[in-house]
Amino acid sequence: MGLTSHAVLALAVLLAVALFAGTVLLWPRLAHRSWRSVSGRVGLLFATQLAVFVAVGLAANHAYGFYATWADLFGREQGQGVVTDHEVAGTRAPVHVVATQDVGVSGGARPAVGGQVQKVDIVGRTSHIAAPAYVYLPPEYFQPRYARRSFPASVVLTGYPGTAEALIRGLRYPQTAHALAAAGRMRPMILVMLRPTVAPPRDTECVDVPGGPRTETFFATDLPAEMAARYRTAKKWGVVGDSTGGYCALKLALHHPGVFGAGAGLSPYYRAAHDPTTGDLFHGNARSRERADLGWYLNHMPPPATSLLVTSSKQGEHNYRDTLAFIRQVKAPTRVSSIILDSGGHNFNTWRREIPATLEWLSRRLPGARQVT
Repeated sequence: MGLTSHAVLALAVLLAVALFAGTVLLWPRLAHRSWRSVSGRVGLLFATQLAVFVAVGLAANHAYGFYATWADLFGREQGQGVVTDHEVAGTRAPVHVVATQDVGVSGGARPAVGGQVQKVDIVGRTSHIAAPAYVYLPPEYFQPRYARRSFPASVVLTGYPGTAEALIRGLRYPQTAHALAAAGRMRPMILVMLRPTVAPPRDTECVDVPGGPRTETFFATDLPAEMAARYRTAKKWGVVGDSTGGYCALKLALHHPGVFGAGAGLSPYYRAAHDPTTGDLFHGNARSRERADLGWYLNHMPPPATSLLVTSSKQGEHNYRDTLAFIRQVKAPTRVSSIILDSGGHNFNTWRREIPATLEWLSRRLPGARQVT
């Protein structure tokens, strides 16, 4: 049974309840000072607390999608996600649809009414990175009157480690985009949802690592190109993410304004992390390290023609002061907007409060559906 399956969670909860009940029932029999009674009480308490801890942990992981599989949880995912010598017949981009699912809205069984989420495998021609993703296609994509129209598209990134499924189940990006478009608050938009961890378990911080994964190249060059060859996407993209994904989104928009017309960071940080999960990302290259520091980039490089959105909370969020400093550093023609909550935190509940306004903002910054020539 999978780590995120309902059956595993239900069994863990039942075990915790059973052990709790057993402790209550057996406690009078173990109320003696013999070593067997003491050992029995210790064992019951330990087992009950362990079962409760496991149940709570599984419930939190089910809600927030920290780990997708048992191998992911125990750090056994060692594959670098890099593909070499991949040949693609003809001119069709290496984006392969492996499954489809409903969005989970009224009328969702019909794509022309509810839209559709497609699970795809993507292989980058330049970076040679392979990554899975979920693509939300709005209902209009399947309607005859839009058959020759291109749609604005945005990359949606999780934090680290994160799972792409959490963007659908936990943060509800497709459902929110569907509701906003139906209400006329945003234009129909294609969402390409994946995690920035393209070389698990390593956190590459969307950096082209010397001798390692060329993650920035994958997101800035390969992903838009391969998706455009498979779907009817507009030329100018948006990018949005939370936490590590938020840092990546801002960096991609700053470094590649010709590709990304808008980048939104939900609870982002502003310089590449350096810890055991990242390893040495720059191999002593000071220039690359500086470019990965968004504050340095704003102060030392020509301001790009792109739009940025940053979010934070006055109470409960660690990046509040850094976010205000980042806003002050932005210079024209770069545009900057913000969502500052009175209170919040580095969690799904806060980001769900920010996502509707963020999608509306992206919709205003990107061109709408256009005729395909």
